[in-house]
Amino acid sequence: MPHSAFIVIHSTLMVIGFWLSRKTRNDGFLLFVLAELSYITYHAGVTHFLFAHIVAEVLDALALVTIALGLRQKTAPAPGPAVRNPGM
Repeated sequence: MPHSAFIVIHSTLMVIGFWLSRKTRNDGFLLFVLAELSYITYHAGVTHFLFAHIVAEVLDALALVTIALGLRQKTAPAPGPAVRNPGM
C-alpha cells in the first residue's frame, strides 16, 4: 500500500480518537491522537521509521494506562448511605 493510504488511515484514527476524547473527557485519547500523528510523520517522510514507531508505541502505552485509570475512577463504587445510630 502507498504511504498516502496509511496517512488516510491514521488521519481517520486521529479524528476518531479526538471525538472520543471530547465525548468521554478522557485525556488518554489525546495521547492516542499524538501516537497516530507520530505514525503520520514517518509516512509523510518527516521522521525515520524506528523513531516514529518508538514514540508512537510509548504514547499508545501511556494512552492505554490513562484510559484504564479514567475508567477505574468512573466505575469506583459510590459510598453507601450513611448508617444512623438508632441510640441517638
